[in-house]
Amino acid sequence: METTGIVGAIFIAPTAGASMQPVTEVRAVPGRGLEGDRYFYGKGSFSRWPGPHREVTLIAEEALREMAESTGVMLLPEQSRRNILTRGIDVNGLLHQTFSIGSVRMKGLRLCQPCKYLARLTDLPDLVPALLNRGGLRARILTEGVISIGDPIVQVTSTSPHST
Repeated sequence: METTGIVGAIFIAPTAGASMQPVTEVRAVPGRGLEGDRYFYGKGSFSRWPGPHREVTLIAEEALREMAESTGVMLLPEQSRRNILTRGIDVNGLLHQTFSIGSVRMKGLRLCQPCKYLARLTDLPDLVPALLNRGGLRARILTEGVISIGDPIVQVTSTSPHST
């Protein structure tokens, strides 16, 4: 079964705490992250705890909209501090899955749960409970390439040899 969505927006920030800047495309580099982003250069707020879970983050446009409708907490995509805004795909469903964004292959590592740091930066004290389980996904970059707005996001679920 194939699940698809698209890249709605891309954001990077040069240093910890800096405003996320929209870009139309970005180079993804395994082991480093997105070129121009704070974690690519080891300058992110959480860079002192390195690892593949800092390479790229995704968040669903639908999750932000649903959060606003159900809780009244409004968060702009760039305020989420996630790198890639998706449309039309269940981001949480990519957890532990291999997927591609355009020509770049990735693996979903863990959910991005909201934290007090994000609530402080956005000045939204109710953000942590509102964004719980809607905060997106941390992913590892498996192959290098350029990601652009409008690129397809494809996750292929392989069937086990025992399924019918």
